[in-house]
Amino acid sequence: MTRAVRLGPRSLLTLALVSAVGVVAFGWPFLAPPTSRVGTHTQDAPWLFAGLLVLLVAVVAAAIAESGLGPKAVAMLGVLAATGAALRPIGAGTAGIEPMFFLMVLSGRVLGPGFGFVLGNVTMFASALLTGGVGPWMPFQMLAMGWFTMGAGLLPGADRTRGRAEVRLLAAYGFLAAFAYGTAMNMAGWPFMGALASNIAFDPHAGVPANLARFVTYCLATSLGWDLGRALVTVVLTLTLGPALLRALRRATRRAAFEAQVTFEAPER
Repeated sequence: MTRAVRLGPRSLLTLALVSAVGVVAFGWPFLAPPTSRVGTHTQDAPWLFAGLLVLLVAVVAAAIAESGLGPKAVAMLGVLAATGAALRPIGAGTAGIEPMFFLMVLSGRVLGPGFGFVLGNVTMFASALLTGGVGPWMPFQMLAMGWFTMGAGLLPGADRTRGRAEVRLLAAYGFLAAFAYGTAMNMAGWPFMGALASNIAFDPHAGVPANLARFVTYCLATSLGWDLGRALVTVVLTLTLGPALLRALRRATRRAAFEAQVTFEAPER
């Protein structure tokens, strides 16, 4: 049986901290009341929240330092992250053709939520360097991709569900999570539109219902087609290539024996 790569308490605590800060970073337009002075810093916020990158790096460093990610697991992390980064430019600029998402779903499923979170943000960081997509939005992309991959590792039935049922489960998750990723990234950029589109831009003086309506309109008008393309590509690739890739990942994990401990015994006299 393939066992997911486990992370230690320090890694899990750091992951929880990053996720909590991330929720605030993504959702502050709906968390801050209209009377808050946060709205006066809507142009500065991308740079302020880019400080999340420090915490994300801390997650990776803590995870690698823990015994759960030994040399073999780090090697697997590097291979999968490099593959995902190489897949991202394929179809770049073409309505949501992003094959890296299906690889993240399958990897998170096999290797577990902790490893999946680390893999997601490392992959996005590597792909940003590869494509020149470095900017204040990059920490948000890293965090969102980490959640996306971690979610696949949290799906039920990891030890029991196999075959077509598992592939269908992963395809359904990939479809929904692709929209969730797009929505999260919309939320990261939407408050900073300013007066570019006043009827759908964030209004710091409006209440939550009004801004929620504006945000939904913004998503429908700007990214629905892209998110749908990403979701459909993820489903198609998961259904067609998923069974073979799941077997390959599980075989590689068993051979690497991430959980195996090396022990030394004293020679008999």
